[in-house]
This record gives sequence, structure tokens and C-alpha cells, in this order.
Amino acid sequence: MNDGNKIPVIGFGTYAPEYIPVSLSEEATEVAIEVGFRHIDGAHFYQNEKEVGRAIQKKIADGTVKREDLFYTGKLWPTYHSLELAELNVTQSLETLQLDYMDLFLIHRPLSLKAMEKCKDAGLVKSIGVSNFNRRQLEKILNKPGLKYKPGCNQIESHPYLNQSKMLEFCKAHDVLLVAYSALGSHRHKYWVDQSSPLLLEDLVLAEIGKKYNKTPANIAIRYQIQRGVVAITKSYNPDRIKENFKVFDFELTPEDMKTIDGINRDFLYVDIPLFAAHPEYPLHDEY
Repeated sequence: MNDGNKIPVIGFGTYAPEYIPVSLSEEATEVAIEVGFRHIDGAHFYQNEKEVGRAIQKKIADGTVKREDLFYTGKLWPTYHSLELAELNVTQSLETLQLDYMDLFLIHRPLSLKAMEKCKDAGLVKSIGVSNFNRRQLEKILNKPGLKYKPGCNQIESHPYLNQSKMLEFCKAHDVLLVAYSALGSHRHKYWVDQSSPLLLEDLVLAEIGKKYNKTPANIAIRYQIQRGVVAITKSYNPDRIKENFKVFDFELTPEDMKTIDGINRDFLYVDIPLFAAHPEYPLHDEY
């Protein structure tokens, strides 16, 4: 990242829809660490920090990893955006997670950056970034007079059906890392995702390319992001799929493969939250 800190190129997302028992967050996170994931993507909003923290502590206690081997990302929810509440939010999350610091802390929705800077100054987080910012909002932050810390990344929805090529180009030009959530598409949350949406992992192009390498469509979608210089966040509560999703470092897509996958882009958004649509800073009002 632009602050000199490093972030693993593939992360394990801990968010789960309401029909998944919260207890499974602990089991899934343990499996993810055991198979090799070192980047854990969480948030206060996910309401499973206790379970995720227990899993992390178990894997540290049994010698699988050391704390410095792991990269933990947390997020500041909009109700905590004042200077005082932001620090309280981080402190409470760290206590629940049983961690001394977060490696990356993101603004979950476009609002203030001052609170984030305060948390970094206090040593509660190592790096700060933003999430769900469109180009205009990110540019506004980057051009802010007296900006103390440049955002290290912008975490947004991105996958082969929404490759975010314009945002990726903008981020690279400004030394801001792009992090892709819903990197495998999404059907998990019935309130945010139209259940009639196309299934990315059933895409024939991804399946055909996968056959060349004896890989799953998910492997191809993840590898596509990695080769674009994008950090891919994947989610699954199925132990076999968690293991399978990590098998992306023993092959490389050709330039022709990459171009073919570029061609299935539909600018299709899975995750939309109408609850925020009336806000003047709702990021989806802009093209990108």
C-alpha cells in the first residue's frame, strides 16, 4: 500500500447473511487460517467479531500463525463517525477480537476521514482506507487540504461481471489499492441482492477457462483479480470451498484469458442498499 504496509492479495470475508448461524463464523475462520488465508476481512457491522476473534486466538495458541502473520481489516460504521465514537468503536472491536491493533481500518460508507486519522495516530490501526467510495468522493479525499494520511485502499464490489476498470485505472494512477468484495458474485443477502441475478460462478466463459487449468470458476475469478493488481475478498462457510478458493497460486492466466474475462463485464452490481439511496453522498449515483 502507499504507506509502505503490505496486504495479502487474497482475503477471507467473514460477513454472513442472517440465515447462517453466527457460531459458524468461528469454524469458517479457523478453516481459512488453516488452509493459508492470512488476510481476514471483518467489521463491527457483521456482529460476529467475538467468534472471529476466538478463531484467530485459537490458531495463534496452537502455533498455526503468529499475530504478525495475520492481516486483519475492520470497518467503521456510519453511526460511529465522530472523533470520539470512532476511537471507541475501534477499542471495543479490538477488545472483542482480543487483538492489540487492526492492520487496516476502513470507512464503511463515504463520510469523514478525520476520525480514521485519529485512530491511526493512537496506534489502534496500522493503515486506513475507504470503502464504497466512487471516483468523485475518492478524488475529494485525495485533494483535501491538509490531508494527513492518504487512503491506502478503496474496497468496492468487483468481479468479472463488474470489473470496475475505470475505478481501477483511477486508483492505480493515484497509488490507491483496489480491494474487491463480492469477488465471486453474491446471492447471500436477500435484502441487498436481487435473487434473480445471474450466477457468476455458473458463467460458461469462466468454466471453459477453468477446464484449461483444472480449476473452478471461482479460482479463475480470483486469479483474474490478482493479476489485475486487485486484492480479492472471498466468502464461504463451506470448508471444502474455503480450501478450494485458496488454490490460486499454482497457475497463471494468459493475456488472452484476461482479455476474454474482460469481455464478460456487464457493469452488473449485485449489492445495493436502498436504505442509503436518499443520502446525498450515496456512491452509486455516479457512473463509477
